[in-house]
Amino acid sequence: MSGRARPLDDAARALFAQAADIRKNAYAPYSGFTVGAALLTKGGKVYLGVNTENAAYPVGCCAERNAIGAAMTAGEREFSAVAICGKDENEPCFPCGMCRQMLAELKNPDLQVILSDGVYPLSALLPHTFTL
Repeated sequence: MSGRARPLDDAARALFAQAADIRKNAYAPYSGFTVGAALLTKGGKVYLGVNTENAAYPVGCCAERNAIGAAMTAGEREFSAVAICGKDENEPCFPCGMCRQMLAELKNPDLQVILSDGVYPLSALLPHTFTL
């Protein structure tokens, strides 16, 4: 599949809606840019995350990484999709480079990244991952 998004289906819309809904819990007093993420396991469970800012700016954490942390804390290791919704749910909110690499660490190049404009395979967003 190329870097072009495929259209959202009902399942992708439902996961995106969870990301959009959880966004209200984001802590973004400095930028005002709220983000929600919904991470789907291969077993069908969903783990949610929001961005959290801090006055010591590099200390904050993105919604995607918070969702990954919640899932891993629960013992999950296999994921099929992540939906990400930024401040304007009509504009795609692509994961930052750090989050793209963290998503790549999940060892699923076919992980589906669901944004407002469609579904992208992670491999199209990060074609050359860093590996040790």
